[in-house]
Amino acid sequence: MLDKSGMQKLRNFDGSRDCFACGPENEHGLHMDFYTDGDSIHSWLTVDRQHCGWRKLLHGGIVSTILDEAMSWSAHHLLRKLILTKSIQIEFHRPAFVEKPLHVVGRVAVINSEREAVMEAVLENDAGEKCAIGRGVFATMTPKIARRMKVIEEGVIQVFEKHFNL
Repeated sequence: MLDKSGMQKLRNFDGSRDCFACGPENEHGLHMDFYTDGDSIHSWLTVDRQHCGWRKLLHGGIVSTILDEAMSWSAHHLLRKLILTKSIQIEFHRPAFVEKPLHVVGRVAVINSEREAVMEAVLENDAGEKCAIGRGVFATMTPKIARRMKVIEEGVIQVFEKHFNL
């Protein structure tokens, strides 16, 4: 399994502290941190037992959340766009377990247009085996388009612009 050495730690552009996936102050959250090598986004995590499904298996909804979050961070930080998830598709390859180290990698798969991109994420166990693959279609927006469509709060747009020097 890859490690964080040589990668840049990323900050949540809007400073959100309570997101279920990445918020450090959400007491029930996953507390995901993200790093980049410039081409992809990485997160290493160990999920608490409270997020299990049957026995010690990681609940499929939590697997989906991890993959969606990795794809979202990839879109924000690699494309420098505001995004909304349009659809995601998950393929489960093998069980992932709670209380065991996991690694998720997100990347840009295809840029369909100025307003749409396909993102991918792969969740691996500590042996480097694929547990699940996510593929999502994301609406991508410049701050100008997000303002015109009124789909993202103005304060969030302003913080995004400042964070990415747009």
